[in-house]
Amino acid sequence: MSSYDYHDRISYTDLLALDDERVMQQLQMGNTDAFAVVFKRYHRLVHVTALHILRDAAEAEDVTQSVFLEIYRKAGQFDAARGTLKVWLLQYAYSRSTNHLNYLLVRHVYSKTEVSAIDEANSFWSPTRLQPQETSRLTAQALEALSDAQRQTIKMFFFEGLDFKEIARRRNEKFSNVRHHYYRGLQQLRSYIDLTSKREEREQPLSLERGKTC
Repeated sequence: MSSYDYHDRISYTDLLALDDERVMQQLQMGNTDAFAVVFKRYHRLVHVTALHILRDAAEAEDVTQSVFLEIYRKAGQFDAARGTLKVWLLQYAYSRSTNHLNYLLVRHVYSKTEVSAIDEANSFWSPTRLQPQETSRLTAQALEALSDAQRQTIKMFFFEGLDFKEIARRRNEKFSNVRHHYYRGLQQLRSYIDLTSKREEREQPLSLERGKTC
């Protein structure tokens, strides 16, 4: 980062009102308060992404801290013309979390059942599926279509970071039942989102054609 004239420094309060691109410009110029703004805006997003992959709050927080340290060191590489700050951060979060997961697997930190569940989660909750608002809307709709047991199991796994054993204790159910609720619910979620997305894609051209004839 280049040297920065203190007299031209934008205050933290004023930085909060700027968009991501201008905040990153300030960080690239050496304004360290800009980094605090980036951290404030995106700490939770990076942490949740790491938690979805690692299933462990402490490990996810370690990765989150590493991601932001790396972002600080490599701020000069950010180019708004190539993508948004949010996408840039998510790419780092997903990559570093996946690398850390592989490291933990080598150390045999996870059981085979947990690894299978994590793999399923990663394929479903990858950044390319998390980013669009449409996917979030469809996911919310799909969750409501699940049975109560499936919905609660998936919410506990994804959003509370619980593993199957913890969910079984919380719900006072057998481990095998929890596992069934999870995989069956995830399958239905995926099917619902894929089918709804395809239906809306087919309907969109028809809507455009009607608009042209009006």
